[in-house]
Amino acid sequence: MDNTNDKLNSTKEESRRKFLKNIGLVGLGGFAIGAALFSAKKFEEVKKGKNIRLLTADGNVVEVDSVHIKSVDKDLLTIQQEQGREGIVGRSWVMVIDLAKCRNARKCVSACQEAHHLRPEQYHINTLQMQDTPSTKPYHMPKTCQHCDNPPCVSVCPVDATFKRNDGIVLIDNERCIGCRFCIAACPYSARSFNWFEPKDAETFADVVYDVELNVPQKKGTITKCLLSADKLRKGELPYCVSACPNGVFYFGDANEDAVTNGTTKETVRLSKLLTDNAAYQLYPELGTKPRVFYLPPKNRLFPYTENEETKA
Repeated sequence: MDNTNDKLNSTKEESRRKFLKNIGLVGLGGFAIGAALFSAKKFEEVKKGKNIRLLTADGNVVEVDSVHIKSVDKDLLTIQQEQGREGIVGRSWVMVIDLAKCRNARKCVSACQEAHHLRPEQYHINTLQMQDTPSTKPYHMPKTCQHCDNPPCVSVCPVDATFKRNDGIVLIDNERCIGCRFCIAACPYSARSFNWFEPKDAETFADVVYDVELNVPQKKGTITKCLLSADKLRKGELPYCVSACPNGVFYFGDANEDAVTNGTTKETVRLSKLLTDNAAYQLYPELGTKPRVFYLPPKNRLFPYTENEETKA
């Protein structure tokens, strides 16, 4: 009889333990489900944040939801500054301008102004009216920064705002520029200008992170100049002016590969042969600046010289 009671008590105790265990599991499960539902609700509340405008690595302005932005060890400005100063390893950029092909279409000028958000009176590249002697006909000459290998503008800058990269391009960093204009005085090619006024589209790009390879946003009180479209080269594309010219005036390429590509025909030719066969020259070689821009003389001109309203002014 006693044995029977013990077995019954044991069975009841075991059942009670199982019941409590099951209750605990259900409780934990309910807690987990409740926590998940709470988290999902909170996620729904915060998953849509404020849209923030950013400048991408390829130069496009995009809007990104703030909740999808991850912080990194370095901010975007620092990353772009470091990348802009390093240049593209192994490259040695050069430009060749064929004066016989220029008919003053000025597509190079407008493409450059649009890309760098320049005011109408500002130029990184301009076309000049040239006439070698009174007995020769005038011709048009695109003129840009010469990206010298021995740039006087770099040596006079007191704050390292203008610098030469390892790929040959001379850039200006408006995050460092103090507007002293020493570089303007030092440049023998008049290739730099001063931002006297608020830049074009200043309000639109007020929150955009500065890109030293594009020099955007422009900043009042700083220097602006030709960048040889460093942002386009980063993407493996030809400069803005080279691509925009409809008449094949510009060749651009890498001196290390001894090859340049025509912006209009997309024909790639040997740089050394192009320079030798056409008696290429540089501007003011006697100054020892060693420009990276070469000119082909205006022989056998494809178009007669004509003036437009801009050249008459």
